[in-house]
Amino acid sequence: MHPVQKEIYRSMTPERKYKIGMSMYWTVRKWKAAGIRMQHPDWSEEQVQAKVKEIFLYVRT
Repeated sequence: MHPVQKEIYRSMTPERKYKIGMSMYWTVRKWKAAGIRMQHPDWSEEQVQAKVKEIFLYVRT
């Protein structure tokens, strides 16, 4: 990470960092749902969302 980026993140409030993290989380969930829809075009939206939920439930870092 560039030193300027580090300084920007250090200067952010915890609330701002949380909001950025949550925004990234929901963006990734949308991308995952889009990928599942491409792989399974016959699935209902309910099936897609259930699979996304399952994937994120068992994700490890």
